[in-house]
Amino acid sequence: MTGPEMPPMATPRVAAGALFSDDQGRVLLVKPHYKNHWDIPGGYVEPGESPRTACIREIREELGLTIDPGPMLVVDWAPAHKEGDKILFIFDAGSLTEEQERGIRFIDGELTEWRYVTAEALEHHGPSRLVRRLRTAITARNTATLTYAEHGDAV
Repeated sequence: MTGPEMPPMATPRVAAGALFSDDQGRVLLVKPHYKNHWDIPGGYVEPGESPRTACIREIREELGLTIDPGPMLVVDWAPAHKEGDKILFIFDAGSLTEEQERGIRFIDGELTEWRYVTAEALEHHGPSRLVRRLRTAITARNTATLTYAEHGDAV
């Protein structure tokens, strides 16, 4: 099929983020200046870029850190109102050393602060879809299982 015979195809936005945690199991969240909530470090994948490469780039740009992310934890189909279809990847970034924590710099100016948050307190820092996605990622990490999710919930 060509031209008008082609069926419509999804053109989702794609983003990748990193799940960092500390030795107490708390999740590292960052506060973007342009959002009303906290998030994990990461961002949109650029054309021709893989999700893993985007995750590495975003961590370098946002936090000033060079990381080698571990396995992918979650692939989440998560369309958003006014933004359309989205596919979000979360990679296991492990734990930061004290030296890395001291080295965090908000290089690109998108972020204003960072903190560790317990899994139980996530709902106080972000929307429910993000909280579901992060809890799914924590479970995926703890069970060493790659998880497919929709709207943050494992399917």
